Amino acid sequence: MTAHRPGLIALAAAALVAAFLLMPLLAVIPVSFTPARYLSMPNGNYSLVHYQQLFTNPDWGSSILLSIRIGLVASLVATTLATLFALGIWMFRPRFAAVLVGFVLLPMIVPPVVSAMTLYFLLTALSQVSQAVGYDTWLGVVLAHVVMIVPFCVVLILVSLSQVDRRIDLAARGMGATVWQRATRIILPNIKFGLLTAALLSFVLSWEEIGVTLFITSVNAITLPRLMWSGVRDNIDPAIASISVVLIALTTIVLLVRMIYSSLRARRSH
Repeated sequence: MTAHRPGLIALAAAALVAAFLLMPLLAVIPVSFTPARYLSMPNGNYSLVHYQQLFTNPDWGSSILLSIRIGLVASLVATTLATLFALGIWMFRPRFAAVLVGFVLLPMIVPPVVSAMTLYFLLTALSQVSQAVGYDTWLGVVLAHVVMIVPFCVVLILVSLSQVDRRIDLAARGMGATVWQRATRIILPNIKFGLLTAALLSFVLSWEEIGVTLFITSVNAITLPRLMWSGVRDNIDPAIASISVVLIALTTIVLLVRMIYSSLRARRSH
């Protein structure tokens, strides 16, 4: 074993761990090609009927579009709020900064069931004020998702800010730059990768959220995870396996693109 490359034993151990973690995901692939109307392994016969159902059944298309819309809006709002909060903590260093950060991170600590019940009562009360933002509305789901994913964005952005040299901000302040100029021209350009990561993570968290969504939706705001959960609970639709394979493939493509981009960026830096 060299100083820069692991040995065969380490590679074999890593391969075994990766195989153990990936086996449940890989098992979904053959199930998605079953011709049966229930989840089962194909017995020599393979069919694309359940993949076709993803395009012919309007419920799948509407739930996917709704999840994308909710994920994009929730990601934008959550990243914006987290950025403003993190910048305020980093730039002004308030006396009770630790308390404020702890308060924002509460949704990460509180059990999801407690958060779901609290958001249910909140959205139910908002429904009496406005039908647009309340229980079983897509804006209500956005509001609930923002509450749940803001803490993760705050953590990522605070980590990015911790790597910024504070002296550049002090230099800009000494040269007469306003708070807005320091934030937009000095600090944010130095944490743009952290902001992008926070936005991507918040979208993924909103896209896959199911626990809270089950409490705050009924028949109108049916997201993709909720539709998949209903299919498993009610009729065990094999189309769930098909959409799972599609999501796994998309996730793999995104990860490969990110790895290639990081590799090219590292080569350019050297």
